[in-house]
Amino acid sequence: MEQRRAQRDIKVGCCGFAVSQKEYHKLFKVIEVQNTFYQLPRLETAEKWHGTTPPDFEFTMKAWQLITHKPSSPTYRRLRNTIEPARFNHYGSFRATPEVMEAWNRTAMFARTLGVSIVVFQCPASFRPTKQDVANMREFFSRMDRANFRLVWEPRGLWPDELIVQLCEELQLIHCVDPFKNKPLYGDFHYFRLHGITGYAYRYTDGDLLRLRNWVGKKPTYLLFNNNWMKDDALRFMKLVEAGACPRNVN
Repeated sequence: MEQRRAQRDIKVGCCGFAVSQKEYHKLFKVIEVQNTFYQLPRLETAEKWHGTTPPDFEFTMKAWQLITHKPSSPTYRRLRNTIEPARFNHYGSFRATPEVMEAWNRTAMFARTLGVSIVVFQCPASFRPTKQDVANMREFFSRMDRANFRLVWEPRGLWPDELIVQLCEELQLIHCVDPFKNKPLYGDFHYFRLHGITGYAYRYTDGDLLRLRNWVGKKPTYLLFNNNWMKDDALRFMKLVEAGACPRNVN
């Protein structure tokens, strides 16, 4: 009984559709939507996805890059509309400008239409624990309409553990990490994004997956693979969970 409960508490999927949506639904019960980060799709797309997925399937999604990333980021090349250089300082870094707040409102509308409960804010390494960036975070998350979403924050770069815990507690955020690189510091569940130990081209070894299995299950866990082999590695890991593999002697 304990093993079945642990399996229910571990949700495994991919960051993006690694195969066709129809095939993906046969393999996994959760996905993290990626294209909402680059450019929000039309609401009709959310309606279509929501209407064609099994009732037990769960969507999570990344927040639009206009909220977290500055226009100097190369990811802005995938925006549908070009931002004029004179308006660059209106976007990114959680600045609570009308443009950023509107980007959140549109993100939230898409998420509600899709039936999302978890929204992920992935920050670039250029977003640092400076006085200004921390102040931006506090203002943005204090002013936003949360709409009952669970909000997940993935900081990059060197952030003091104490500050991460302080901000997550104060702003009601779940600390997101790649567990092979950092430890989760705050939240009533874990949200892990696996980017590959040496980069996206990395394929996780059996030993890696055994170590990963040893780290999950202490809290309800979302485990989203984001490497080039994400479908295969996620399926291999699911087999470990289903088999009850839990090698406590693996570090």
